[in-house]
Amino acid sequence: MNGAATWDLGKWYGGLRLPPEKARSTAQPIREVPVPERLVLPLAQHSGDPAQPVVDVGDRVLKGQLVAAADGILSAPVHASSSGTVAAFQPWPVSRRFGENAPCIVIECDGEDRAIDMAAEAVDFERMEPAALLERILEGGIVGLGGAVFPTAQKLMQARTQPLHTLLVNGVECEPYISCDDMLMREAPGDVLQGARVLLHALGIDKCVVVLESDKPHAWHAMADALAELGDDRISLKQVPTIYPSGGEDQVVQLVTRKEVPSGGLPTDVGCVVQNVGTVAAVWHWIRHGEPLISRVTTVTGDGVVNPMNVRVRLGTPVADVIAFAGGYSERASHLVIGGPMTGKSVTTDRVPVVKATNCILVLSELLPTGDEKPCIRCGECAVVCPVVLQPQELYWYTIADNHQRLRELGLRDCIECGCCDLVCPSHIPLVSYFRKAKARILELAAEKERAERARRRFEARSERLELEERKRREDLAQQKLSAIKAGPEEIRRMVERARGRKDPGE
Repeated sequence: MNGAATWDLGKWYGGLRLPPEKARSTAQPIREVPVPERLVLPLAQHSGDPAQPVVDVGDRVLKGQLVAAADGILSAPVHASSSGTVAAFQPWPVSRRFGENAPCIVIECDGEDRAIDMAAEAVDFERMEPAALLERILEGGIVGLGGAVFPTAQKLMQARTQPLHTLLVNGVECEPYISCDDMLMREAPGDVLQGARVLLHALGIDKCVVVLESDKPHAWHAMADALAELGDDRISLKQVPTIYPSGGEDQVVQLVTRKEVPSGGLPTDVGCVVQNVGTVAAVWHWIRHGEPLISRVTTVTGDGVVNPMNVRVRLGTPVADVIAFAGGYSERASHLVIGGPMTGKSVTTDRVPVVKATNCILVLSELLPTGDEKPCIRCGECAVVCPVVLQPQELYWYTIADNHQRLRELGLRDCIECGCCDLVCPSHIPLVSYFRKAKARILELAAEKERAERARRRFEARSERLELEERKRREDLAQQKLSAIKAGPEEIRRMVERARGRKDPGE
Protein backbone atom coordinates (compact mmCIF):
# COMPACT_ATOMS: atom_id res chain seq x y z
CA MET A 1 0.00 0.00 0.00
CA ASN A 2 1.39 3.39 -0.95
CA GLY A 3 0.65 5.58 2.04
CA ALA A 4 -2.18 5.62 4.56
CA ALA A 5 -3.76 8.66 2.89
CA THR A 6 -5.57 6.41 0.42
CA TRP A 7 -7.51 4.85 3.28
CA ASP A 8 -10.23 6.28 5.44
CA LEU A 9 -9.03 5.06 8.83
CA GLY A 10 -11.83 6.64 10.81
CA LYS A 11 -10.69 6.84 14.44
CA TRP A 12 -7.71 4.54 13.98
CA TYR A 13 -4.78 5.27 16.26
CA GLY A 14 -1.20 4.10 16.45
CA GLY A 15 0.09 0.82 15.10
CA LEU A 16 3.13 0.00 12.97
CA ARG A 17 3.86 -0.97 9.39
CA LEU A 18 5.99 -4.07 9.71
CA PRO A 19 7.70 -6.16 7.02
CA PRO A 20 5.29 -9.03 6.26
CA GLU A 21 7.86 -11.85 5.84
CA LYS A 22 5.17 -14.10 4.31
CA ALA A 23 6.26 -14.68 0.73
CA ARG A 24 8.13 -17.94 1.36
CA SER A 25 5.37 -19.65 3.37
CA THR A 26 2.69 -18.77 0.79
CA ALA A 27 4.68 -19.93 -2.24
CA GLN A 28 3.14 -23.42 -2.20
CA PRO A 29 -0.28 -24.90 -1.36
CA ILE A 30 -1.27 -26.09 2.09
CA ARG A 31 0.21 -29.53 2.69
CA GLU A 32 -1.04 -32.21 5.07
CA VAL A 33 1.26 -33.48 7.81
CA PRO A 34 1.11 -37.31 8.09
CA VAL A 35 -0.25 -39.04 11.17
CA PRO A 36 2.46 -38.94 13.87
CA GLU A 37 3.49 -41.89 16.02
CA ARG A 38 2.12 -40.17 19.10
CA LEU A 39 -0.52 -37.54 19.82
CA VAL A 40 -0.34 -35.39 22.94
CA LEU A 41 -3.68 -33.70 23.69
CA PRO A 42 -3.68 -31.10 26.51
CA LEU A 43 -6.92 -30.96 28.48
CA ALA A 44 -6.78 -27.14 28.45
CA GLN A 45 -6.60 -25.96 24.84
CA HIS A 46 -9.03 -23.13 25.45
CA SER A 47 -9.86 -20.30 27.82
CA GLY A 48 -11.72 -21.47 30.90
CA ASP A 49 -11.83 -24.78 32.76
CA PRO A 50 -9.91 -27.81 31.44
CA ALA A 51 -11.84 -30.64 29.85
CA GLN A 52 -12.19 -33.87 31.84
CA PRO A 53 -11.12 -37.27 30.38
CA VAL A 54 -13.86 -39.75 29.43
CA VAL A 55 -11.45 -42.51 28.38
CA ASP A 56 -9.06 -44.75 30.32
CA VAL A 57 -5.53 -45.90 29.71
CA GLY A 58 -5.64 -48.83 27.29
CA ASP A 59 -8.84 -47.72 25.54
CA ARG A 60 -8.93 -47.86 21.75
CA VAL A 61 -10.08 -44.58 20.21
CA LEU A 62 -11.07 -43.49 16.74
CA LYS A 63 -10.42 -40.25 14.87
CA GLY A 64 -13.05 -37.73 15.92
CA GLN A 65 -13.99 -39.58 19.11
CA LEU A 66 -14.60 -37.57 22.27
CA VAL A 67 -11.75 -38.16 24.74
CA ALA A 68 -12.36 -35.29 27.19
CA ALA A 69 -15.69 -33.60 27.90
CA ALA A 70 -16.27 -29.93 28.61
CA ASP A 71 -16.36 -29.24 32.34
CA GLY A 72 -17.95 -26.12 33.74
CA ILE A 73 -19.69 -23.10 32.27
CA LEU A 74 -16.64 -22.06 30.24
CA SER A 75 -14.95 -25.08 28.70
CA ALA A 76 -14.60 -27.06 25.48
CA PRO A 77 -14.36 -30.78 24.70
CA VAL A 78 -11.30 -32.48 23.20
CA HIS A 79 -11.43 -35.14 20.47
CA ALA A 80 -8.91 -37.68 19.22
CA SER A 81 -7.31 -36.50 15.99
CA SER A 82 -6.40 -40.01 14.82
CA SER A 83 -7.02 -43.61 15.84
CA GLY A 84 -4.91 -45.47 18.35
CA THR A 85 -4.62 -46.46 22.00
CA VAL A 86 -4.69 -44.22 25.05
CA ALA A 87 -1.21 -44.71 26.46
CA ALA A 88 -1.13 -42.35 29.44
CA PHE A 89 -2.47 -39.37 31.31
CA GLN A 90 0.59 -37.35 32.20
CA PRO A 91 2.08 -33.86 32.42
CA TRP A 92 3.66 -32.70 29.18
CA PRO A 93 5.32 -29.45 28.06
CA VAL A 94 2.84 -27.20 26.26
CA SER A 95 3.27 -23.90 24.44
CA ARG A 96 0.47 -22.04 26.20
CA ARG A 97 2.54 -22.22 29.39
CA PHE A 98 5.84 -21.26 27.78
CA GLY A 99 6.92 -24.89 27.66
CA GLU A 100 5.85 -25.76 31.22
CA ASN A 101 4.03 -29.02 31.88
CA ALA A 102 0.27 -29.41 31.81
CA PRO A 103 -2.07 -32.45 32.06
CA CYS A 104 -2.37 -34.26 28.72
CA ILE A 105 -3.85 -37.39 27.15
CA VAL A 106 -1.19 -39.34 25.24
CA ILE A 107 -2.41 -41.52 22.35
CA GLU A 108 -0.17 -44.00 20.57
CA CYS A 109 -1.39 -43.89 16.94
CA ASP A 110 -1.97 -47.12 15.02
CA GLY A 111 -1.31 -45.47 11.64
CA GLU A 112 -4.71 -46.53 10.29
CA ASP A 113 -6.37 -43.15 10.93
CA ARG A 114 -9.77 -44.82 11.31
CA ALA A 115 -12.60 -42.40 12.07
CA ILE A 116 -15.99 -42.49 13.70
CA ASP A 117 -18.99 -42.22 11.39
CA MET A 118 -18.73 -38.46 10.94
CA ALA A 119 -21.59 -38.36 8.44
CA ALA A 120 -23.90 -39.38 11.29
CA GLU A 121 -22.80 -36.27 13.20
CA ALA A 122 -23.67 -33.82 10.41
CA VAL A 123 -26.83 -31.72 10.75
CA ASP A 124 -28.99 -29.46 8.60
CA PHE A 125 -28.41 -26.16 10.40
CA GLU A 126 -31.19 -24.29 8.60
CA ARG A 127 -33.78 -26.58 10.21
CA MET A 128 -32.43 -26.07 13.73
CA GLU A 129 -33.43 -23.52 16.33
CA PRO A 130 -30.56 -21.12 17.11
CA ALA A 131 -30.27 -22.35 20.71
CA ALA A 132 -30.01 -25.97 19.58
CA LEU A 133 -27.47 -25.00 16.91
CA LEU A 134 -25.30 -23.29 19.54
CA GLU A 135 -25.41 -26.41 21.71
CA ARG A 136 -24.34 -28.40 18.67
CA ILE A 137 -21.41 -26.07 18.02
CA LEU A 138 -20.34 -26.52 21.65
CA GLU A 139 -20.11 -30.28 21.16
CA GLY A 140 -17.60 -29.82 18.32
CA GLY A 141 -14.88 -28.49 20.58
CA ILE A 142 -14.58 -25.33 18.50
CA VAL A 143 -12.74 -22.35 19.94
CA GLY A 144 -11.40 -19.10 18.56
CA LEU A 145 -8.47 -19.95 16.31
CA GLY A 146 -7.18 -16.40 16.08
CA GLY A 147 -5.30 -16.68 19.36
CA ALA A 148 -7.68 -16.12 22.28
CA VAL A 149 -9.16 -19.69 22.01
CA PHE A 150 -12.36 -18.62 23.76
CA PRO A 151 -14.98 -21.39 23.37
CA THR A 152 -17.00 -20.36 20.33
CA ALA A 153 -20.43 -21.53 21.46
CA GLN A 154 -20.20 -19.71 24.79
CA LYS A 155 -19.05 -16.56 23.00
CA LEU A 156 -22.05 -16.74 20.68
CA MET A 157 -24.41 -17.47 23.57
CA GLN A 158 -23.16 -14.37 25.37
CA ALA A 159 -23.51 -12.35 22.18
CA ARG A 160 -27.17 -13.33 21.79
CA THR A 161 -27.95 -11.55 25.07
CA GLN A 162 -27.09 -8.23 23.37
CA PRO A 163 -28.76 -6.40 20.45
CA LEU A 164 -26.62 -7.42 17.46
CA HIS A 165 -26.46 -6.27 13.87
CA THR A 166 -23.17 -7.50 12.31
CA LEU A 167 -21.00 -10.60 12.21
CA LEU A 168 -17.39 -9.73 11.37
CA VAL A 169 -15.35 -12.62 9.99
CA ASN A 170 -11.77 -11.67 10.73
CA GLY A 171 -9.24 -12.46 8.02
CA VAL A 172 -6.90 -9.65 9.04
CA GLU A 173 -3.60 -11.41 9.62
CA CYS A 174 -1.38 -8.47 10.42
CA GLU A 175 1.48 -10.06 12.40
CA PRO A 176 4.64 -10.80 10.40
CA TYR A 177 5.35 -14.37 9.23
CA ILE A 178 1.85 -15.76 9.97
CA SER A 179 -0.08 -16.67 6.80
CA CYS A 180 -2.39 -19.56 7.75
CA ASP A 181 -5.58 -17.48 7.43
CA ASP A 182 -4.45 -16.08 4.08
CA MET A 183 -3.88 -19.58 2.70
CA LEU A 184 -7.17 -20.87 4.13
CA MET A 185 -9.08 -18.11 2.34
CA ARG A 186 -7.19 -18.78 -0.89
CA GLU A 187 -7.84 -22.52 -0.90
CA ALA A 188 -11.13 -22.96 0.97
CA PRO A 189 -13.13 -19.74 0.63
CA GLY A 190 -16.37 -21.71 0.41
CA ASP A 191 -15.80 -23.20 3.87
CA VAL A 192 -15.41 -19.71 5.32
CA LEU A 193 -18.56 -18.38 3.65
CA GLN A 194 -20.67 -21.42 4.54
CA GLY A 195 -19.49 -21.20 8.12
CA ALA A 196 -20.54 -17.56 8.15
CA ARG A 197 -24.01 -18.62 7.05
CA VAL A 198 -24.19 -21.06 9.96
CA LEU A 199 -23.25 -18.33 12.42
CA LEU A 200 -25.73 -15.84 10.94
CA HIS A 201 -28.47 -18.41 11.56
CA ALA A 202 -27.22 -19.13 15.09
CA LEU A 203 -27.12 -15.41 15.94
CA GLY A 204 -30.38 -14.52 14.24
CA ILE A 205 -28.89 -11.61 12.27
CA ASP A 206 -28.61 -10.94 8.53
CA LYS A 207 -25.37 -9.00 8.01
CA CYS A 208 -21.86 -10.40 7.72
CA VAL A 209 -18.65 -8.65 6.64
CA VAL A 210 -15.55 -10.70 5.82
CA VAL A 211 -12.58 -8.45 6.54
CA LEU A 212 -9.23 -8.84 4.74
CA GLU A 213 -6.07 -6.76 4.57
CA SER A 214 -5.05 -4.88 1.46
CA ASP A 215 -1.93 -7.04 0.96
CA LYS A 216 -3.90 -10.26 0.33
CA PRO A 217 -4.98 -9.99 -3.32
CA HIS A 218 -5.09 -13.77 -3.91
CA ALA A 219 -7.33 -14.32 -0.89
CA TRP A 220 -9.49 -11.37 -1.91
CA HIS A 221 -10.12 -12.71 -5.42
CA ALA A 222 -10.76 -16.25 -4.14
CA MET A 223 -13.28 -14.99 -1.59
CA ALA A 224 -14.93 -12.68 -4.12
CA ASP A 225 -15.34 -15.50 -6.65
CA ALA A 226 -16.75 -17.85 -4.01
CA LEU A 227 -19.16 -15.18 -2.78
CA ALA A 228 -20.38 -14.49 -6.30
CA GLU A 229 -21.02 -18.21 -6.76
CA LEU A 230 -22.80 -18.49 -3.40
CA GLY A 231 -25.02 -15.50 -4.11
CA ASP A 232 -25.81 -14.65 -0.47
CA ASP A 233 -26.38 -10.90 -0.33
CA ARG A 234 -26.16 -10.91 3.47
CA ILE A 235 -22.39 -11.37 3.17
CA SER A 236 -19.94 -8.78 1.88
CA LEU A 237 -16.16 -8.31 1.73
CA LYS A 238 -14.16 -5.37 3.01
CA GLN A 239 -10.48 -4.50 2.72
CA VAL A 240 -8.63 -2.69 5.48
CA PRO A 241 -5.10 -1.25 5.49
CA THR A 242 -2.15 -3.41 6.44
CA ILE A 243 -1.20 -1.90 9.78
CA TYR A 244 -0.21 -3.94 12.81
CA PRO A 245 -2.23 -4.72 15.01
CA SER A 246 -5.33 -4.12 12.88
CA GLY A 247 -6.33 -7.78 13.37
CA GLY A 248 -7.35 -7.35 17.00
CA GLU A 249 -11.07 -7.72 17.69
CA ASP A 250 -11.60 -4.15 18.81
CA GLN A 251 -9.46 -2.80 15.98
CA VAL A 252 -11.45 -4.74 13.34
CA VAL A 253 -14.69 -3.37 14.77
CA GLN A 254 -13.27 0.13 14.69
CA LEU A 255 -12.01 -0.12 11.11
CA VAL A 256 -15.25 -1.58 9.73
CA THR A 257 -17.97 0.17 11.75
CA ARG A 258 -16.09 3.28 12.99
CA LYS A 259 -17.39 2.48 16.46
CA GLU A 260 -15.05 2.13 19.41
CA VAL A 261 -15.52 -0.75 21.81
CA PRO A 262 -15.83 0.83 25.27
CA SER A 263 -13.06 0.41 27.82
CA GLY A 264 -13.39 -2.98 29.45
CA GLY A 265 -16.18 -3.84 27.04
CA LEU A 266 -16.75 -6.31 24.21
CA PRO A 267 -17.59 -5.93 20.51
CA THR A 268 -21.14 -6.99 21.40
CA ASP A 269 -21.48 -3.68 23.26
CA VAL A 270 -21.55 -1.99 19.84
CA GLY A 271 -23.62 -4.69 18.15
CA CYS A 272 -20.83 -6.80 16.61
CA VAL A 273 -19.55 -10.36 16.92
CA VAL A 274 -16.03 -11.11 15.66
CA GLN A 275 -14.92 -14.59 14.59
CA ASN A 276 -11.66 -15.66 12.98
CA VAL A 277 -11.85 -17.17 9.48
CA GLY A 278 -10.35 -20.43 10.75
CA THR A 279 -12.98 -20.65 13.47
CA VAL A 280 -15.78 -20.07 10.97
CA ALA A 281 -14.42 -22.77 8.63
CA ALA A 282 -14.14 -25.18 11.58
CA VAL A 283 -17.81 -24.54 12.41
CA TRP A 284 -18.75 -25.52 8.85
CA HIS A 285 -16.64 -28.70 8.95
CA TRP A 286 -18.42 -29.75 12.15
CA ILE A 287 -21.97 -28.83 11.15
CA ARG A 288 -21.85 -30.00 7.53
CA HIS A 289 -19.37 -32.89 7.69
CA GLY A 290 -19.54 -33.93 11.35
CA GLU A 291 -15.81 -33.38 11.87
CA PRO A 292 -15.00 -31.80 15.25
CA LEU A 293 -12.02 -29.52 15.71
CA ILE A 294 -9.19 -32.06 15.36
CA SER A 295 -6.87 -30.22 12.97
CA ARG A 296 -5.98 -26.75 11.87
CA VAL A 297 -3.92 -24.85 9.30
CA THR A 298 -0.61 -23.72 10.79
CA THR A 299 2.26 -21.68 9.35
CA VAL A 300 5.75 -23.21 9.68
CA THR A 301 8.28 -20.57 8.80
CA GLY A 302 11.33 -18.50 9.66
CA ASP A 303 14.93 -18.47 8.53
CA GLY A 304 15.55 -21.48 10.77
CA VAL A 305 13.28 -23.77 8.69
CA VAL A 306 14.48 -25.37 5.46
CA ASN A 307 11.17 -25.24 3.58
CA PRO A 308 8.64 -22.73 5.01
CA MET A 309 5.03 -23.63 4.25
CA ASN A 310 1.51 -23.82 5.59
CA VAL A 311 0.31 -27.21 6.73
CA ARG A 312 -2.88 -28.82 7.91
CA VAL A 313 -1.84 -30.65 11.03
CA ARG A 314 -3.66 -32.86 13.52
CA LEU A 315 -3.97 -31.38 16.99
CA GLY A 316 -1.61 -33.13 19.36
CA THR A 317 1.15 -33.59 16.78
CA PRO A 318 4.56 -32.76 18.31
CA VAL A 319 6.09 -29.60 16.87
CA ALA A 320 9.25 -31.59 16.11
CA ASP A 321 7.27 -33.72 13.63
CA VAL A 322 5.85 -30.64 11.91
CA ILE A 323 9.27 -29.05 11.52
CA ALA A 324 10.68 -32.31 10.19
CA PHE A 325 7.89 -32.35 7.58
CA ALA A 326 8.93 -28.82 6.55
CA GLY A 327 12.48 -30.02 5.81
CA GLY A 328 13.83 -29.73 9.34
CA TYR A 329 15.93 -27.07 10.96
CA SER A 330 18.35 -25.02 8.92
CA GLU A 331 21.86 -24.19 10.10
CA ARG A 332 20.59 -20.80 11.25
CA ALA A 333 17.97 -22.21 13.66
CA SER A 334 18.39 -20.78 17.13
CA HIS A 335 15.03 -19.78 18.62
CA LEU A 336 11.67 -21.59 18.56
CA VAL A 337 8.57 -19.43 18.91
CA ILE A 338 4.96 -20.62 18.98
CA GLY A 339 3.04 -17.79 17.35
CA GLY A 340 4.35 -14.66 15.67
CA PRO A 341 7.39 -12.56 16.52
CA MET A 342 5.29 -9.88 18.27
CA THR A 343 2.90 -11.92 20.42
CA GLY A 344 4.27 -15.46 20.29
CA LYS A 345 5.76 -17.51 23.11
CA SER A 346 9.37 -18.61 23.01
CA VAL A 347 9.78 -22.25 24.06
CA THR A 348 12.83 -24.33 24.77
CA THR A 349 11.63 -27.67 23.45
CA ASP A 350 9.99 -28.92 20.26
CA ARG A 351 8.25 -31.68 22.24
CA VAL A 352 5.32 -29.29 22.73
CA PRO A 353 2.26 -30.38 20.75
CA VAL A 354 0.26 -28.43 18.21
CA VAL A 355 -2.90 -27.23 19.95
CA LYS A 356 -5.97 -25.27 18.92
CA ALA A 357 -4.11 -21.99 19.46
CA THR A 358 -1.07 -22.89 17.33
CA ASN A 359 -1.37 -20.59 14.33
CA CYS A 360 2.37 -20.44 13.66
CA ILE A 361 5.58 -22.35 14.37
CA LEU A 362 8.38 -19.84 13.94
CA VAL A 363 12.07 -20.79 13.91
CA LEU A 364 14.46 -17.86 13.87
CA SER A 365 18.18 -17.27 13.88
CA GLU A 366 17.62 -14.41 16.31
CA LEU A 367 14.73 -12.83 18.15
CA LEU A 368 13.72 -9.21 17.78
CA PRO A 369 16.70 -7.12 18.95
CA THR A 370 16.26 -5.80 22.46
CA GLY A 371 19.56 -4.63 23.92
CA ASP A 372 20.20 -3.80 27.54
CA GLU A 373 17.32 -2.18 29.38
CA LYS A 374 17.97 1.49 30.16
CA PRO A 375 15.98 4.13 32.09
CA CYS A 376 12.93 5.61 30.39
CA ILE A 377 13.81 8.89 28.63
CA ARG A 378 10.13 9.94 28.36
CA CYS A 379 10.27 10.28 24.57
CA GLY A 380 6.60 9.34 24.17
CA GLU A 381 7.14 7.05 21.16
CA CYS A 382 5.29 4.23 22.93
CA ALA A 383 2.20 6.42 23.25
CA VAL A 384 2.34 7.35 19.57
CA VAL A 385 2.14 3.72 18.42
CA CYS A 386 -0.30 2.38 21.06
CA PRO A 387 -3.41 1.26 19.14
CA VAL A 388 -5.67 1.59 22.19
CA VAL A 389 -4.51 5.12 23.05
CA LEU A 390 -2.86 4.31 26.36
CA GLN A 391 0.15 6.03 27.89
CA PRO A 392 2.61 3.13 28.20
CA GLN A 393 5.31 5.27 29.81
CA GLU A 394 2.96 6.23 32.65
CA LEU A 395 1.80 2.63 32.99
CA TYR A 396 5.45 1.63 33.26
CA TRP A 397 6.16 4.09 36.08
CA TYR A 398 3.15 2.95 38.09
CA THR A 399 3.95 -0.69 37.35
CA ILE A 400 7.41 -0.49 38.90
CA ALA A 401 5.84 1.43 41.81
CA ASP A 402 3.22 -1.33 42.32
CA ASN A 403 0.47 1.31 42.25
CA HIS A 404 -2.32 -0.97 41.12
CA GLN A 405 -5.08 1.55 41.77
CA ARG A 406 -3.46 4.04 39.41
CA LEU A 407 -2.87 1.31 36.83
CA ARG A 408 -6.56 0.53 36.83
CA GLU A 409 -7.41 4.20 36.46
CA LEU A 410 -5.01 4.50 33.49
CA GLY A 411 -6.68 1.56 31.72
CA LEU A 412 -4.05 -1.18 31.99
CA ARG A 413 -6.74 -3.81 31.41
CA ASP A 414 -7.28 -2.37 27.91
CA CYS A 415 -3.69 -3.19 26.86
CA ILE A 416 -3.84 -5.85 24.14
CA GLU A 417 -0.15 -6.78 24.59
CA CYS A 418 0.57 -6.21 20.90
CA GLY A 419 4.23 -5.33 21.51
CA CYS A 420 4.29 -2.09 19.50
CA CYS A 421 5.61 -0.15 22.48
CA ASP A 422 8.38 -2.69 23.03
CA LEU A 423 9.50 -2.41 19.43
CA VAL A 424 9.85 1.38 19.35
CA CYS A 425 11.26 1.93 22.86
CA PRO A 426 14.80 3.40 22.47
CA SER A 427 15.58 2.32 26.05
CA HIS A 428 14.77 -1.32 25.22
CA ILE A 429 12.32 -1.56 28.12
CA PRO A 430 10.25 -4.77 27.84
CA LEU A 431 7.04 -2.87 28.52
CA VAL A 432 4.64 -5.65 27.62
CA SER A 433 6.40 -8.01 30.02
CA TYR A 434 5.96 -5.46 32.81
CA PHE A 435 2.30 -4.93 31.89
CA ARG A 436 1.59 -8.66 31.67
CA LYS A 437 3.02 -9.22 35.16
CA ALA A 438 1.10 -6.25 36.53
CA LYS A 439 -2.15 -7.57 35.05
CA ALA A 440 -1.51 -10.96 36.61
CA ARG A 441 -0.78 -9.34 39.98
CA ILE A 442 -3.95 -7.26 39.81
CA LEU A 443 -5.98 -10.38 39.01
CA GLU A 444 -4.25 -12.20 41.86
CA LEU A 445 -5.05 -9.39 44.30
CA ALA A 446 -8.64 -9.29 43.06
CA ALA A 447 -8.91 -13.03 43.64
CA GLU A 448 -7.43 -12.66 47.13
CA LYS A 449 -9.90 -9.87 47.86
CA GLU A 450 -12.76 -12.04 46.63
CA ARG A 451 -11.59 -14.93 48.80
CA ALA A 452 -11.35 -12.61 51.81
CA GLU A 453 -14.82 -11.26 51.04
CA ARG A 454 -16.23 -14.78 50.83
CA ALA A 455 -14.54 -15.64 54.14
CA ARG A 456 -16.01 -12.50 55.70
CA ARG A 457 -19.47 -13.37 54.45
CA ARG A 458 -19.13 -16.92 55.80
CA PHE A 459 -17.95 -15.59 59.17
CA GLU A 460 -20.80 -13.09 59.39
CA ALA A 461 -23.33 -15.73 58.36
CA ARG A 462 -21.97 -18.14 61.01
CA SER A 463 -21.98 -15.42 63.67
CA GLU A 464 -25.54 -14.49 62.77
CA ARG A 465 -26.59 -18.15 62.91
CA LEU A 466 -24.95 -18.66 66.32
CA GLU A 467 -26.54 -15.46 67.60
CA LEU A 468 -29.96 -16.62 66.42
CA GLU A 469 -29.45 -20.01 68.07
CA GLU A 470 -28.38 -18.35 71.35
CA ARG A 471 -31.33 -15.98 71.21
CA LYS A 472 -33.70 -18.89 70.62
CA ARG A 473 -32.14 -20.84 73.49
CA ARG A 474 -32.64 -17.90 75.82
CA GLU A 475 -36.19 -17.39 74.64
CA ASP A 476 -36.95 -21.10 75.18
CA LEU A 477 -35.46 -20.97 78.69
CA ALA A 478 -37.44 -17.87 79.53
CA GLN A 479 -40.58 -19.56 78.26
CA GLN A 480 -39.86 -22.61 80.41
CA LYS A 481 -39.38 -20.41 83.49
CA LEU A 482 -42.61 -18.58 82.81
CA SER A 483 -44.46 -21.89 82.40
CA ALA A 484 -42.96 -23.20 85.67
CA ILE A 485 -43.97 -20.09 87.58
CA LYS A 486 -47.48 -20.47 86.34
CA ALA A 487 -47.49 -24.18 87.29
CA GLY A 488 -46.34 -23.61 90.89
CA PRO A 489 -43.37 -24.38 93.23
CA GLU A 490 -43.34 -28.14 92.56
CA GLU A 491 -42.73 -27.62 88.85
CA ILE A 492 -39.92 -25.14 89.61
CA ARG A 493 -38.27 -27.76 91.84
CA ARG A 494 -38.45 -30.39 89.08
CA MET A 495 -37.01 -27.98 86.53
CA VAL A 496 -34.06 -27.23 88.82
CA GLU A 497 -33.48 -30.92 89.44
CA ARG A 498 -33.49 -31.66 85.70
CA ALA A 499 -31.07 -28.81 85.09
CA ARG A 500 -28.71 -30.37 87.68
CA GLY A 501 -28.97 -33.76 85.96
CA ARG A 502 -30.63 -35.50 88.92
CA LYS A 503 -33.51 -37.87 88.48
CA ASP A 504 -36.77 -36.67 89.95
CA PRO A 505 -37.78 -39.11 92.81
CA GLY A 506 -41.39 -38.59 91.86
CA GLU A 507 -40.89 -39.80 88.30
